[in-house]
Amino acid sequence: MAGTNSELELLREGPVIVLVEPQLGENIGMVARAMANFGLVELRLVNPRDGWPNEKARAAASKADHVIDATKVFDTLEEAIADLNFVYATTARLRDGFKRVASPVEATTALRARFKAGEATGILFGRERWGLSNEEVALADEIVTFPVNPAFASLNIAQAVLLMSYEWMKSGMEDVTATLFQAPDQTPATKEQLFGMVEQLEEALDSRGYFRPAGKKPKMMDNLRAVLSRPAFSEQEISVLRGVISSLDRFSRKNPRGTRAPSVPAAFSTEDGEHDGGDVSRNEQD
Repeated sequence: MAGTNSELELLREGPVIVLVEPQLGENIGMVARAMANFGLVELRLVNPRDGWPNEKARAAASKADHVIDATKVFDTLEEAIADLNFVYATTARLRDGFKRVASPVEATTALRARFKAGEATGILFGRERWGLSNEEVALADEIVTFPVNPAFASLNIAQAVLLMSYEWMKSGMEDVTATLFQAPDQTPATKEQLFGMVEQLEEALDSRGYFRPAGKKPKMMDNLRAVLSRPAFSEQEISVLRGVISSLDRFSRKNPRGTRAPSVPAAFSTEDGEHDGGDVSRNEQD
């Protein structure tokens, strides 16, 4: 899914991602892309098989060049994590030992707290074929295990990094939700506006003989009011709905909009645009 916006400032924070002896440049590039998606920028490689820099990695990174350009290469894992205060090792296998095992949510929540405290942290990912060795896991402080299907626990390296990167960003969503996912400003509708829409709908239904038998009309209207009064409509939503009602009231399936100029009941005139509904209810013909 495309969604790159060069006008927005890139997020640049979070734990270091360390890949131990990655094999394919394409996988490294997809890791860089996953990191960039969720604001991680520091990628470290331990003895990559095909060397570095790697053009296949750049191509697979899909313009995550800021991650690729800043990537650092180390000969040993000890060197790659020497400056970090706390490190998680990722694994899909049960391990013997005494290290605490955390879920991705627990791990990224802990990493977020350490990040806010000014600590340097990292997450280790192993080889595409068999992951991290026991000796490499022993260098980490704690273990992260992914909750996957026990009968099919195979995650490729980019998927694993994507999962942890997503959980990292989610752990800090309290800070960005207001700007990224803010609902559009809408003015709550008044009861008068709501009543006006219900009256319009009642008139349109009444003219088509909807209320049958006539004695049941009060109960049927009570039901309609209950349905339409339940949501907290905005003024904009009321306008859209009234526009839809007006359009259905003016045009039929045999004579849809654009085929001829129907006579418009005065009660539904929208010359003042009050119930325009975003073009649905306008009088002009196509």
